[in-house]
Amino acid sequence: MYRYSQLLLRNFLFVLGFVASTALACTLLLAFQISEQQIQHQQTLLTLDQEMILGDGATFAKQVSKFNRYQFINIANNEGTIIINQQQKPMLFADLILAPISQVKLPNSALTIRYQLDANDDAVFLYGAVLSMFVLSVLFIFIATSFSLTRYRRLTQNICDQIKQELNLIISGQDDADEVKDNKIYLPEVQQYLTELKTLLAKKNSVTALLEKDAYIEPVTKLENRNRFIQFFENTDSRSDFGVLSITRCSELQTINQVHGYHEGDNYIRKVADIMKNAISRYRGAQVFRLNSSDFATLIPNISLKRAETFAADLTASFNEYQYASDLDSIGYTGLVYFNDNKPLSELLALADTGISIAQTKNVNAWYAQTDSSILYNNSASYGNQHWRQEIDSVIENQRIKLLVQSIKPNSPNNQIYSEVLARFLNSNDDILPTASFFAMAEKLDKIVAVDQMIIEAVIKEIADRNMQDHFFGINISARSINDGHFLIWLERRLLRDTAIASKLVFEITESGLQQNIKTSKKFIDMIHRVGAKITVERFGIGLTSFKFFRDLKPDFIKMDSTYTRDIDEDKNNQYFMRLMVDLAHRLSVSVLAESVETQEEKFMLEKLFVDGCQGFYIGKPRAISLV
Repeated sequence: MYRYSQLLLRNFLFVLGFVASTALACTLLLAFQISEQQIQHQQTLLTLDQEMILGDGATFAKQVSKFNRYQFINIANNEGTIIINQQQKPMLFADLILAPISQVKLPNSALTIRYQLDANDDAVFLYGAVLSMFVLSVLFIFIATSFSLTRYRRLTQNICDQIKQELNLIISGQDDADEVKDNKIYLPEVQQYLTELKTLLAKKNSVTALLEKDAYIEPVTKLENRNRFIQFFENTDSRSDFGVLSITRCSELQTINQVHGYHEGDNYIRKVADIMKNAISRYRGAQVFRLNSSDFATLIPNISLKRAETFAADLTASFNEYQYASDLDSIGYTGLVYFNDNKPLSELLALADTGISIAQTKNVNAWYAQTDSSILYNNSASYGNQHWRQEIDSVIENQRIKLLVQSIKPNSPNNQIYSEVLARFLNSNDDILPTASFFAMAEKLDKIVAVDQMIIEAVIKEIADRNMQDHFFGINISARSINDGHFLIWLERRLLRDTAIASKLVFEITESGLQQNIKTSKKFIDMIHRVGAKITVERFGIGLTSFKFFRDLKPDFIKMDSTYTRDIDEDKNNQYFMRLMVDLAHRLSVSVLAESVETQEEKFMLEKLFVDGCQGFYIGKPRAISLV
């Protein structure tokens, strides 16, 4: 856009050119006119000479010099005597229009006249005209420049407003047909570029939406994830100044993934998400996020903790209905905490997590509203741990344990397989505690060895009481226990007391647990074989040194990790790997088992690969050990 000085300078240069051109044209025109006058004056002198009576030439010369105004005149007789010789200095610009000196001979007067007509008056006129034109032009350009600049600015502003309107429509994603646009100026090139820009932005928005979906949307539940939760909570403009934050932990995810397979685990998570979305639908502005594999966060704005307890109670009721319909031990536990601008997110999450720990020690699918923020200064984790320590001690002391079994079906009548024992723990109200949390807290609080001892005692007692010595049972042992010398001594002595039952037991230990200490693991396996029991290495195939210790430790069974068995009927790479594992294992007289078998197609493929036994939701659901 031109500035005023730029526009003025441009117009001034234009005026100078115009005035100069006009002055030149006027100069040429006057010069031509004076030249014509000088020629006509020559005829006038000849005419006067013819009309003159013969007489004194000097008298005629004086009359001629007075007859007109001359710039230069020289009159001489035929003898060459100069009678009159006059010349005046030309004015400014007069030289530009003066005609050349003319000469005429008068026969009657016997005179020779050389003359040049006076142009001073014409020069004055030319000077005045040019000066007037210049002054008027300068005045005009000041007026015209101001007017043009105003109009130019108005035009530019209109164009900018029009483009801005178009850009706003494009950026906002509104359709042109839905907007009534008053385009005062027709700008075809701009419209073309804007159309191209709209297409480009549409493509970029599409790509951005896909990236945002990957970055902020959790694929299983289609809920916003932890990144969006943190972003939303820290953006004080988008959330309320106060409200209630709740964290719900899905207690059965790990168990479902192991027993029923990951597909059922995803269905379980989706169902929990649907329940939570339905629960918050009655609260304006409430949102639910999936923080990680098992945790959901709910933000309910502008509500007190007392009112939020109604939400938690409704959520528990819905979880109870789902639990009853799905035959699960529990669904989820919830911790609630009040939030405002003064509490950082980290503190709120710690309080909510403590609330979950306390809720897990209460009824099935229970909730707990954490109101005492002072526990953060006394170690929040210890506050929750204390409840769990009391609960675990109570379970061990009162032997509140329930045993389930899940069969492993042999793929050949000649294969001798076992049923895996699954332990469930009860609180004082005989409600089942969340199994994954129970084991995790027992590990954390150094109670896992005592828990393993309790499970082993319960299994041996159940076999003896129900006279089930013709069945084989698998018992899971933690890595902590096999590395505990006192536990190994206790276990050997306990199994030697009931050798008939010991020969029917198969102890399952994870591959990663065995890898922690190869020497201790070998000692444990040798002891198990010595008393007549057997060993299964479960979740096999993940470790990088699998076959090194596999060869050294010589287990009786290996149970392939579910990542190799899931969708094996379609995965050629897993089929090849499984075939290799089966061949190597059978060469060492080790049976190969597959877990998380969910479909008939997977089972058929595993049978074709000569896997010895299959376990999973398709094969059989967990059932009470008394039903074996």
